[in-house]
Amino acid sequence: MSARYELFRSVQNANYYFRLKAGNGEIILQSEGYLNKGGAENGVESVRRHSPMDRCYDRKTSTAGQPYFVLNALNGQAIGKSQMYSSTYARDRGIESVKANGPNAPLVDLT
Repeated sequence: MSARYELFRSVQNANYYFRLKAGNGEIILQSEGYLNKGGAENGVESVRRHSPMDRCYDRKTSTAGQPYFVLNALNGQAIGKSQMYSSTYARDRGIESVKANGPNAPLVDLT
């Protein structure tokens, strides 16, 4: 499987979401909820534009000590968030995967 975006709708709250999956099937970026499908599609386009830029990544550590990252647009608005990683090395590899796959991964509509 190659990297891809998946667009889906939650059965719990009816919001639309997208996730970017790496070639190995791991989710490397997850969006916040959108009220409409067009908003989620715009979110994917924003990831495509901003994912190559290192300055758009906010490297963080959770209160439990787990590293993760947030991808932001140039205006500072969060676009997507990673999973929790076991180390800063693993988090940084996740960022590199988003940088490599984010700009060109195809969008699969699961709605």
